[in-house]
Amino acid sequence: MVFSIIMLITDQRTSMLNGFRGVFSLFIYPMQTIAAIPADMGSWFNNQFDSHQVLLDEKEDYRSENLLLKAQLQKFTSLQAENIRLRSLLKSSRKLQDQMLIAEIIRVDLDPYKRQIIINKGQFSSIYSGQPILDAYGIMGQIIHPGLASSTAILITDPSHAIPVQNNRNGIRTILYGTGSANFLEIQNLPNNTDVKVGDLLISSGLGGRFPEGYPVAIVTEIKRDPGQPFAKIIAQASAHLEQSREVLLVMQGEETTPDTKAVQLNQLEQAKDEP
Repeated sequence: MVFSIIMLITDQRTSMLNGFRGVFSLFIYPMQTIAAIPADMGSWFNNQFDSHQVLLDEKEDYRSENLLLKAQLQKFTSLQAENIRLRSLLKSSRKLQDQMLIAEIIRVDLDPYKRQIIINKGQFSSIYSGQPILDAYGIMGQIIHPGLASSTAILITDPSHAIPVQNNRNGIRTILYGTGSANFLEIQNLPNNTDVKVGDLLISSGLGGRFPEGYPVAIVTEIKRDPGQPFAKIIAQASAHLEQSREVLLVMQGEETTPDTKAVQLNQLEQAKDEP
């Protein structure tokens, strides 16, 4: 103890221990380095773990961002397909002289004996019973139960539905009945010798005033003629995409322009010219 105190006093008052301190530090440096290895390794491992964790977090962020971008891409693809469908509907609606309204299918009747759908338009949108509905490819059916904000429509393939049609090739008129299947209809009571061929386009005849004239309804896909039977069995596939369409076009029947209404319009025009 006394020796230590003497050494401290001597070191403070003189510089005689400087050389000894240098030599001592030279020998003690390796031991200090070895002693610091665990701490340095711990720090290195901590840094490596932190870097690895940062990489994992970044990878997870990129994965989440990638999933989000893929979801957005799917949404954009869906919107693009919807835009194409709406353009097709608008192109189809230009063929009509009547007013039209686009509606969306919100539900499909799951009854296997019925072919009906629910749309998101009703009496608030002036929807009425018997109103025809179409898609971009042909006639789909008609409204049977208009509600306030939604309506039920029956498809042309429903077994209780029938629509007057005309062969676009030769003008022969007949009735097309629903079969209850997803896409097929049937012509009944047509004589065996009737001029009907596979591939014939059947269009709406306009008889009865329910459906607009000249719109595709179905294409003949199968003809069975039994010599022992008076009538042929003719199957046709619906032109409308009954199982795929999400939007439908409702035809708002316009008023017919008669000579009287034309005279009234001419009088109104003459009065308008005379007004200052």
